[in-house]
Amino acid sequence: MVSTAASVSAQSAELSLTRLYVLRFVYLLIGAGEGSQVVPVLFNHEPAARGVIPSLLAGMCLLDLLGLKYPRQMLPLLLFEFAWKWIWMLAFGLPQYFSGQQPPTFGEDFFNIGFGVILMPLVIPWAYVWRHYVTAPGDRWQ
Repeated sequence: MVSTAASVSAQSAELSLTRLYVLRFVYLLIGAGEGSQVVPVLFNHEPAARGVIPSLLAGMCLLDLLGLKYPRQMLPLLLFEFAWKWIWMLAFGLPQYFSGQQPPTFGEDFFNIGFGVILMPLVIPWAYVWRHYVTAPGDRWQ
């Protein structure tokens, strides 16, 4: 029993309480912010609507809210946020900005996604990610 308590304590010591609260705030910001835009679409849409994107985003919002309880375990979700926002910025946002050919929602999209591009690298605990997702041994294959 002592070794279990010691390992939980060691895991908690890897990220400060402040860092855990910052992560929780970001999960809440994404989950509630995105959720407030997506949930109404789930209940008010055309009967023939495809609904793939709102469903995906609603699922992500639910997982973000799970990050309030498990901020370390849900880090892959923030890594996904980081990845897709950078991909959008490099493949769509900046080329559209520099070409002057932008869709009607460009200003809002560029601001919201650009905010994430700036915020995610500041919030993600990179040393923890490196130790637990890059250099840690993977699960066995057989």
